[in-house]
Amino acid sequence: MFRSLPLPRTAPTALLGAGLVATWSSGFIGAELGTGEASATTLLAWRFIAVTALLGGWALLRRPRIPPRELALHAAIGALAQAGYLYGVVAAAEHGVAAGTSALIAALQPIAAAALAAPLLGERVTPRRAGGLALGLAGVALVVGSDLSAGGAAPAWAFLLPFAAMLSLVAASVLERRTRPRASVADALTVQCAVSAVLFTGLAGATGSLAPPADPGFWAAVAWVVLLSTFGGYGFYWAVLARTDVTRVSALLYLTPPTTMLWAWPMFGQAPGPAALAGLAVCATAVALIGAGPRPRTASGRRAPSRTAPPPGG
Repeated sequence: MFRSLPLPRTAPTALLGAGLVATWSSGFIGAELGTGEASATTLLAWRFIAVTALLGGWALLRRPRIPPRELALHAAIGALAQAGYLYGVVAAAEHGVAAGTSALIAALQPIAAAALAAPLLGERVTPRRAGGLALGLAGVALVVGSDLSAGGAAPAWAFLLPFAAMLSLVAASVLERRTRPRASVADALTVQCAVSAVLFTGLAGATGSLAPPADPGFWAAVAWVVLLSTFGGYGFYWAVLARTDVTRVSALLYLTPPTTMLWAWPMFGQAPGPAALAGLAVCATAVALIGAGPRPRTASGRRAPSRTAPPPGG
């Protein structure tokens, strides 16, 4: 995951992809756990205060040299991929949007990423991949269809939050692939989390929601989202992106809604029904279709690069 941490750079992409699916799914569980104890801004502020303290301490020991351009790029990526995406997802949960519905909307990301990859990155979407993307969307819709039809107490505007979150993450992915910053994943996450900590701490302070609740359940939720969702989710996300391309890495997120349902079974007693199991099989088939075959070619006929430029030493 991090160049300076134990995970080898030769780790199989399939293994990294499995880690991405599991840890990314943990974010939806963590949102439900955390917003049951405090507001979205409180949870996110303390999440990134903790993460920045840990990563900042590691950075002080390593003393990396990050050029100003890299700092600016990763500040922008962090504002989009972390602050923008997470606020949309967690605030949606806070306002009553069902986790399954948020997961479905977030899973639209591969469609948007594929649409943007062609004109902006020069990545050609093959018929096989296009079919896989459509099949994956059908599988996700099958998994969370009951959530969409059941309705609920969430106001209509709240459903715009996960849409905005999804678009924010797509924008971050495209920005990273176009600019190809050279900082290591560890240094990149440090900058991105520090930016998110500043944004969420400022927002929580301005709204009077910075003080954490005394309930230990809140700190358990913070630990959950720090270890699994931040270090795990974003570390695996950028590691997989560095080895593949936007369309392929985004397609793995099709497995997030059914995986979240399977995870919620032991934690919340929400047993997945036949539709969830069928959707899981459909999503797995879609990911296999998208992941199989050669890398996409650019508009010039050359293969799209499989990873970002090698990071500098340290």
